[in-house]
Amino acid sequence: MNPPAAAQQFLVDAGWEGAEIRPLAGDASFRRYFRVVHHDRSAILMDAPPPHEDPRPFIAIARWLADRGFAAPAILHEDLAEGLVLLEDFGDARMRETVDAAPESELRLYEAAVDLLVRLHTHAAADIRAYDRAEYQREVGLLTEWYCPALDLAVNDAGYIAAWDAALAPVLGSHTPVTVLRDYHAENIMLIEGSESLGLLDFQDALAGHPAYDLVSLLQDARRDVPADLEIAMLYRYKRITGAGDEFDVAYHVLGAQRNAKIVGIFTRLWKRDGKPRYPGLCPRVWGYLERDLKHPALRPVAEWFDANVPAEMRGDPVAILGA
Repeated sequence: MNPPAAAQQFLVDAGWEGAEIRPLAGDASFRRYFRVVHHDRSAILMDAPPPHEDPRPFIAIARWLADRGFAAPAILHEDLAEGLVLLEDFGDARMRETVDAAPESELRLYEAAVDLLVRLHTHAAADIRAYDRAEYQREVGLLTEWYCPALDLAVNDAGYIAAWDAALAPVLGSHTPVTVLRDYHAENIMLIEGSESLGLLDFQDALAGHPAYDLVSLLQDARRDVPADLEIAMLYRYKRITGAGDEFDVAYHVLGAQRNAKIVGIFTRLWKRDGKPRYPGLCPRVWGYLERDLKHPALRPVAEWFDANVPAEMRGDPVAILGA
């Protein structure tokens, strides 16, 4: 986690000459983050190195959110050629660690996170690419592209595509598109000191899609166990406030299954291709969510495909399964 070579000059240009650069975090992409400290002020340095990363979508959505009253980090300085962006620092209080340390805060914070989505969905979608059938299919294809080969599973690829086409049909075109942040969960939601607003992170991949997607991202969290009764209560809360009906339940479970199938594939790719060994250990939780979603009648074709192609004992941590 050494800062990029261009960081010092970038900070000089930004008015932060002499600031200390402290490693903060990497993530599942090529992006890295550093905390920049200069006397009594701090900021976050995002390193999004070209050609692997392009910070422009993040900057555009951050400004779109801020213009509508949402707490996205202010853009303090940018150098697109170097892929460097200086961001407002929201501190270290993530929703994930806050809830884990103080379980009594769980209901209150999840209610606040659901209410933020309700407010977000009152706005017309940003001018971004549509979350369409081709994108849904590309994403679920990550499971058959990475997870199944990792376990030497020979599967029916054409049948997989057809099953998803059938499940996705009632969801496509059944809604007014909203801005879908796509990674809305407890590790990307910040509690900003001195503010009642929840801070938003990791939205550079936003698409215009179905309002159920970010809700299921929050409530079927790949990185922490969300109690089933809390998931049900928060789904009901969203529906009660918005007036959404049974068709929303269909979309919630279809997109939950779609997202979870995608994540199993991504976590396997992070292990196999990118050498990040911690991610396969998260797969059992994601499989648990996926199997719950597959029980919904709208997902019968997909559930039948899984039953025929991925035996129950082959659903879990691929590293552990291979070592069994």
